[in-house]
Amino acid sequence: MKNIINFIIIALIVSWIIGFVVFKVLSVLIHLLLLVALVLLVYNWLTNKKSI
Repeated sequence: MKNIINFIIIALIVSWIIGFVVFKVLSVLIHLLLLVALVLLVYNWLTNKKSI
């Protein structure tokens, strides 16, 4: 019984660490995509091109 509890504790800690790292990476990726979209929007306004 003690082995099962230790396994569950270790699995939860590892899952928490993986989730923390993944959300940090996704957060950076989302901010980069938003920045690219903003730059393209400003470029489109400045060049007066029609969007599709």
